[in-house]
Amino acid sequence: MYKKVDVGKKILSANEEYALKNSRLLADQKKLCLNMISSPGSGKTTILTRTIRELKDKIKICVIEGDIQTDLDAEKIRATKAPVVQIETKGSCHLSAAQVSGALENLPVDNLDLIFIENVGNLVCPSAFELGETGKIVVLSVAEGDDKPAKYPAIFAKSKVLLINKTDLLETVGQVDFDVERVKADARKLNKGIEIFPISAKTGAGFDSWYDWLKESVKNIRGD
Repeated sequence: MYKKVDVGKKILSANEEYALKNSRLLADQKKLCLNMISSPGSGKTTILTRTIRELKDKIKICVIEGDIQTDLDAEKIRATKAPVVQIETKGSCHLSAAQVSGALENLPVDNLDLIFIENVGNLVCPSAFELGETGKIVVLSVAEGDDKPAKYPAIFAKSKVLLINKTDLLETVGQVDFDVERVKADARKLNKGIEIFPISAKTGAGFDSWYDWLKESVKNIRGD
């Protein structure tokens, strides 16, 4: 006689246990943890390196870097002098809460204000796996098209912030077919409370509003 086992449920259940552990650790230590999710090439790493360099005197930041292979992005983070832990998933399309738990054990969490998790480049899989983070950040570059909130609703529905990156392409090239207002409207249909910041990681346009949100979020977590 065979017993049916729902493998998907077992995987998610194990992940949720680690996610709860991570969430409790971060809450106890009053640390902000943001899980950054996007398609490959949206500019996540460039956003992070710029953010770290420009906020280094105000917020102590570290990064948990997720990639299928290589530590190329982690090396870019190391160049900013911020603590970083590389996780190679070896083919998996998302980070797991267990992997994040292990990374947190290798970071100076006591001396940090903000932990960024740069997830594997993918708009689908990472949205289904909670990591114990404070919130999710979704990045959409204008080169990807303005239909992504409609086509990949889960991540936009779950995110605290939408960063619309590479807006410099709209201004300088003028040939990118991307309707910023459509993206905002579609995202807010899914998530009324989502904060939306059009930015350019190349020029720095729009980053002041993003930084204000980060600083306020760190204060709220700490109870300042």
